[in-house]
Amino acid sequence: MMRLPRFQYFGPRDLKEAAQILSDWGPQASVVAGGTDLFPNMKRRQQTPTRVIGLRAIAALHGVSGDAKTGLTLGAMTSLTRIENHGAIALAWPALATAANLISTPPLRNMGTIGGNLCLDTRCNYYDQNYEWRKGIDFCLKKDGDTCWVAPGSKRCWAVASSDTAPVLCAIGAEVSLVSKDGERRIPVYQLFNDDGIEYLTKRADEILTAVHLPAQDGRTRAVYWKLRRRGSFDFPVLGVAAAVRLGAHDVVEQATLVITGTGSRPFSAQAAAAKLVGCKLTDENALREVAAEAAKLAKPLDNTDFVMGWRKEMARHYVVGALKGLAKA
Repeated sequence: MMRLPRFQYFGPRDLKEAAQILSDWGPQASVVAGGTDLFPNMKRRQQTPTRVIGLRAIAALHGVSGDAKTGLTLGAMTSLTRIENHGAIALAWPALATAANLISTPPLRNMGTIGGNLCLDTRCNYYDQNYEWRKGIDFCLKKDGDTCWVAPGSKRCWAVASSDTAPVLCAIGAEVSLVSKDGERRIPVYQLFNDDGIEYLTKRADEILTAVHLPAQDGRTRAVYWKLRRRGSFDFPVLGVAAAVRLGAHDVVEQATLVITGTGSRPFSAQAAAAKLVGCKLTDENALREVAAEAAKLAKPLDNTDFVMGWRKEMARHYVVGALKGLAKA
């Protein structure tokens, strides 16, 4: 049985107190939302904070406010179960409800939160093992070692992004609020991520992700999410495709966004590919195949997760086509 290491737990009642505790303890502290990622990592000694700051009691981090016309704000502690079942989200931003539904299992979705899923640790076959297994290979670059076993000659970590909500939120242009003791800033979700398996977030160590802001929806924007995994439940994505379009007259695409995840250390926006969709209809299969071929160039999987690398790259093309066809029915 894997046990948690010893740590001191704090249960602040408001954001100011939480931000101050985080600032006081610096790298020794971590915040915890639902705990579905942090606590298993602590048991495997992948993360070893000596102070854990629980966000559960902070009322400002819970709840959903706003509407489709003005935009919706999700408190970072909003559960994934609530997001997948929320009526307004299902109607105006169904791709986000779909992504939440595809995460893990019902008990873990009951515990997991939207803020926690956005900050989910990157994953790798050489990293996501127990302490004794990792010690047997002299650890890895992401934790305790100095070699990336995926690419031994590399000076960077190639662990992959594994959040399902992140690509959707990037595709629809959502934003997040980040709070520290020095104040608050708001950035697009896409700017939250770095292309680095270790330093995968741009969020500063003293900041807390407090809210997710969904853009206003006027009925002209559609989005979908397609996820590839071995099992139909529980598994993390080895490939995820989020597609969003804004339609004009006669259902011609005015604006398009494609975001691919699971094949790199961050969700990637396939801007050049999406641009090829502008001026086309979603029923134009030749255009869809051209867009997919261009987007698949960004999928550069390595041997650090499930399935064969070449097959995962080939599936990127098929999944982009499928997602774009799904937009026509959305």
